[in-house]
Amino acid sequence: MDINAIKKKLDILSNKSNSYSNNNKNLFWKPSPGKQVIRVVPSKFNDKTPFTEMRFYYGIGDKKVMASPVNWGEKDPIYEFAKTLRQSDDKENWALAKKLSSKMRTFAPIIVRGEESEGVKLWQFGKEVYEAFLQMAVDEEIGDFTDVMSGRDIKLTTVGPESTGTPYNRTTISPSLKTSHLMESKEEIDKLLEEQVNPMDLFKPLPYDEMKQALMDWLEPESDEDEIISETADEFDDLNPPKKESKPYSMQVKKKKADSFDELFKEEETNS
Repeated sequence: MDINAIKKKLDILSNKSNSYSNNNKNLFWKPSPGKQVIRVVPSKFNDKTPFTEMRFYYGIGDKKVMASPVNWGEKDPIYEFAKTLRQSDDKENWALAKKLSSKMRTFAPIIVRGEESEGVKLWQFGKEVYEAFLQMAVDEEIGDFTDVMSGRDIKLTTVGPESTGTPYNRTTISPSLKTSHLMESKEEIDKLLEEQVNPMDLFKPLPYDEMKQALMDWLEPESDEDEIISETADEFDDLNPPKKESKPYSMQVKKKKADSFDELFKEEETNS
């Protein structure tokens, strides 16, 4: 056995959490306002795609972020409750179900041009950037932009809140016109392909009962004051939840616990 490799894996597992820890922050990267160039690196963990899709909840309970257990094929009480709400004809239940929907974030292993010595980073982004990557992938004139010998760098343009009109940055992407090597030497390429971290190893689902309690607390908060949580249609800067503030796109959290909540979990307890 490779003891060093085992120790490295053990360290990753011991530090992983429902949201990333300070120890793992250096693994994550996000673009700064302006122009940057990156290269998407083929995934060590999936030879079919470099992209890892994961779903998260924001602003429910005390946790800033909760990774949905569905990511690991486990039962998710928030998902189950929202599904039950959608079986109702009540418009308020449908509105609540929408607020309880998880948000998809996509992770890609990348290197930043000019910072190759820092190794592979994980860039996580929303639907708009993900769709742009997928459109590139199916464009025959672009081809496999992750190919280590004949792929393409990706050019990023990022604008800040002063341009987006929201608290968040917005990034657009486009492929380089020229193909290029991932790195110049085989040794450098092999190192980048090997020294990667699986996003699925950096997060873990909370216990079922803990997520259930977070949902109950969110539905019946102690405060009598209405809580306002802002939500953008797509992008977050990182895995932090949306900030509480009054905006045209803000939405009011429903206070009254839906009747189906008790019914859902009474049935769960009966069957357990």
